[in-house]
Amino acid sequence: MDRLEAHRSFFASLITANAGVPVQDGRLATAFASTPRERFLGSGPWKVATAIGPIETPTDDPALLYQDIAVALQEGGPNNGQPTLHALCLAALKPQDGETVLHIGAGTGYYTAVLARLVGSAGAVFAYEIEPGLAQRAITNLADLPHVTVLARSGTEGPLLQADVIYVNAGAAFPLDLWLDALRPGGRLLFPLMPDRGAGGMLLLTRVSPERFTARLLCRALFLPCIGARDEEAARNLSAAFRREEVVRSFHRHTAPDESCWCSGDGWWLSTSEISE
Repeated sequence: MDRLEAHRSFFASLITANAGVPVQDGRLATAFASTPRERFLGSGPWKVATAIGPIETPTDDPALLYQDIAVALQEGGPNNGQPTLHALCLAALKPQDGETVLHIGAGTGYYTAVLARLVGSAGAVFAYEIEPGLAQRAITNLADLPHVTVLARSGTEGPLLQADVIYVNAGAAFPLDLWLDALRPGGRLLFPLMPDRGAGGMLLLTRVSPERFTARLLCRALFLPCIGARDEEAARNLSAAFRREEVVRSFHRHTAPDESCWCSGDGWWLSTSEISE
């Protein structure tokens, strides 16, 4: 094992362990260990996100990237995301061999590549990136993965293919009907549910029927807004709901909310109750 492979292997083990993935379940760690992060982040030195603003790595040594840090993709723009957060999300989504994944807000394709390794060559990953420069970088970075297709357009506009997994990496105030309708039975949607200000939470929805889904907030998170999935009233309602810190258990649409409603919007509501048979 050469020097960078050793850094990559330890990094993969570290972030998946911190995300709570059992050591014996090595699929996710293997996917991270086989994905060179430096390929997706451009030439160094790199800008690293911190609580007081970006700081620059001292050199362009790729080994510096194998830490639990968020690295800027372009000046003043989005970053590559915190690896432990994404490891937690991918562990919850459980992409399986042969499944179809939609990755919305793919950036330069790093987590797209990890998803591609999880579904294998029998699966398919469709990566949506609205920013043209990032999309072109993703096309180049993912060219060696024939089962990945990069679409330089928004993932909030149709049509979308039917999918087993939809992973959104931009903050939405509600789940789009477009995403929900694209889920196959048993399909999983995970996206940042973001209020009008401050952090929101990663919401996992699993399709039980066309109108009912199990729901779980995995953790708190902060993402850039998802263009096409923002609504001022819904975002304000979410701010109040997150302050209550109740447990979310199910998601419903096209029905009237009952007394278990945690938050609601136009044609949808989240409940603190389990789905009844």
